[in-house]
Amino acid sequence: MRLFRTLPLVVAGLIAPCLSGAFPSSTSQDAAATFLDRLLVDTRGLGDVPQRQPSSLIVDLGYAKYEGYNNATSGLNIWKGIRYAAPPTGSQRWQPPRLPSSNDTVTGGAVPVTAATEFGPICPQNYPAVPGLPFIPGDEDCLFLNVYAPADAKDLPVMVYIHGGGYGYGDGRIDMSEIIGANEGGFVAVVIQYRLGALGFLSSADVKARGVVNAGLLDQAFALAWVQRFIDLFGGNRGKVTIAGESAGAGSVMYHTLAVDASLGTTLFKNGIAASPYLPFHYDYDAAFPTARYQAFAEKAGCSSSVDVLACLRGKDSMTLQLASANTTFEQPYGFWAFYPVTDGVYIKSLPTEQMKQKRVNGERLLVGHNANEGPLLTPPNIVSVADLTSWLKLEFPNLSAGQIDEILAANPTKTGANDTRFETNGLTGLTALDVSQSGTGQQQRANNIYAEATFVCPSYWLSDAFTSPKSSWHYQYSVPFAWHTADIPGYFGPATPNQGPGIVLAFRKIWGNFITGDDPSISNDIANGASGADAGAENGASKWPVWTEEAPKQVNLNQTGGVPYEFTTSWGARVTQFMAPGQVNDIRVVPADVWEGGRGARCEFWKGLAPSIPA
Repeated sequence: MRLFRTLPLVVAGLIAPCLSGAFPSSTSQDAAATFLDRLLVDTRGLGDVPQRQPSSLIVDLGYAKYEGYNNATSGLNIWKGIRYAAPPTGSQRWQPPRLPSSNDTVTGGAVPVTAATEFGPICPQNYPAVPGLPFIPGDEDCLFLNVYAPADAKDLPVMVYIHGGGYGYGDGRIDMSEIIGANEGGFVAVVIQYRLGALGFLSSADVKARGVVNAGLLDQAFALAWVQRFIDLFGGNRGKVTIAGESAGAGSVMYHTLAVDASLGTTLFKNGIAASPYLPFHYDYDAAFPTARYQAFAEKAGCSSSVDVLACLRGKDSMTLQLASANTTFEQPYGFWAFYPVTDGVYIKSLPTEQMKQKRVNGERLLVGHNANEGPLLTPPNIVSVADLTSWLKLEFPNLSAGQIDEILAANPTKTGANDTRFETNGLTGLTALDVSQSGTGQQQRANNIYAEATFVCPSYWLSDAFTSPKSSWHYQYSVPFAWHTADIPGYFGPATPNQGPGIVLAFRKIWGNFITGDDPSISNDIANGASGADAGAENGASKWPVWTEEAPKQVNLNQTGGVPYEFTTSWGARVTQFMAPGQVNDIRVVPADVWEGGRGARCEFWKGLAPSIPA
């Protein structure tokens, strides 16, 4: 209990009811609301906490002690598998995260030391509805995080990374050594896990009345509060936290910037990085879509005929629930998951597009990016005719009317046919992403780009808009061929793929690192141009990266030229050309984001107008 007495008030309101057991059914949502209201309390005034001795890798968290290790190759001190919340199992399914139980009674008051040398188990996994993807089991007891810190870390900025995976799969087993090393050990990194699939994002009126919806988002918030409480023990500065994520992790960053009606300010973080923010659609917690998935999940778990469905689900064995969650997702249209964040009236109170339009956001600054070819990974690869495209649009956007589908077609014309030559566009002249990529032409590319802009690209534009004056945002596009969704991740975390030259990798890692450590992603001319460039010292726009403005938005395009071509087959069967060493040269430049790819800014305004109907 000593931890609870000194834990910041930001967490206390959530876990206080949990210390004596599960929430009563009549008060659980009130308790969650209390927690979220208490998130407004300043977390800087913390009580005394045990301190780690400079020469020791043992950290005392009050409820447990963990001993990390020093990696001789990277020079980093690393702690893996730190429990930040109690197991969300059994009666604690679909309840808010709770404090871990203290283990000081195990040895009569002396807290044993746990070796933090192995990752914790991954959460149960749900791949998207794409034929051929497997079922991968996990462990519900998965609320762990990992910390990477320079050996001499003291008062350093902190990056907290939230993995992606459609809110259905992914884990925290991501090595931060390369990005920290590229930035001369300038920050501490924390990688978190959170509940996924039905276990993290099950939603209905029943779930909310007797537990919480958005449990996975609350896990993330709880982990951020954990960082505020303990990161100084690892050499981090709680006042200099940047939250970062890719895909659904970037979508999570978006949600935390919107959390509690944007009333949190910098309570949990100062800045954010959102790489390909994922916003497929967003419903109220009790809308038809999430309710139908709740019912389908209950049926597959053998609980649909129970008098008390939620009690039945809480009593089921883990594998039954994991299979039910995965199978509910596999029944969705191509590329979908079944379970997503929702408006819960507590943590998320508004439609994301509406709140971003009003610029009501937490945090001070945002670095936002997307990839050149976000769409093909989750778009059906067999769209040949306009009829095929129209049928897919009706599945993809089931709430839109026939007239609105026609509006989408009119706003996204194409100039190519199915058998035309495939190549990468330059963004400014000639054919555009509406017409062609290495993964498609004609109606297929039309679908690829529609999905990309509606789901990833335009949300990145809207987030950038939301952080304009008096706040600040910077925007980039990752374009190194072939820049499909997730292709950027090896660039900043490693290991780099063969098509990512050392110059573009260093630039990418410095962009993230400079933003984390100095609140500005600008990089030096020599790094932007790359050592292999003709004139490494020439003035490059990325060295004075312009902030995003709604009137004349600009972004940095991260690309490269040269290299030796080689053929690569994507997971969806497209043959694309990439370029490996030697000869790769950085091509990094500032470009206009509004006219990019044939008027992307106007198309994102079009999607913003449709957002309430999607909804998003």
